[in-house]
Amino acid sequence: DVQLQASGGGLVQPGGSLRLSCAASGPGLDYKFGIGWFHQAPGKEREGVSCINRTDGSTAYADSVKGRFTISRDNAKNTMYLQMNSLKPEDTAVDYCAATRVGITLLAPWYSYWGQGTLVTVSS
Repeated sequence: DVQLQASGGGLVQPGGSLRLSCAASGPGLDYKFGIGWFHQAPGKEREGVSCINRTDGSTAYADSVKGRFTISRDNAKNTMYLQMNSLKPEDTAVDYCAATRVGITLLAPWYSYWGQGTLVTVSS
């Protein structure tokens, strides 16, 4: 079993930045896991934003966030981060982190473990 705890959401003005954190724990956690971040805007489907392979650090990003968001990991702390810069109102969403044994994928069905969401609101 794997537990995930997301944090770092809040209210930010357009053009601003936030850093989300995802703390992972549990007896099922190992380096083979990939960790992904997902946005779910009001009334919309949950979509993959970024993911990172904990073993080799390889990453993937959705086109909508390339150049603005950076995912990283600190394996010693079992924590993954999503640095979000140049935020736009359309980035407003509940953000979830999730774990997968697939490695690298932005497809939600491949993720077996989900944390609770953290709300990101981009508004002036």
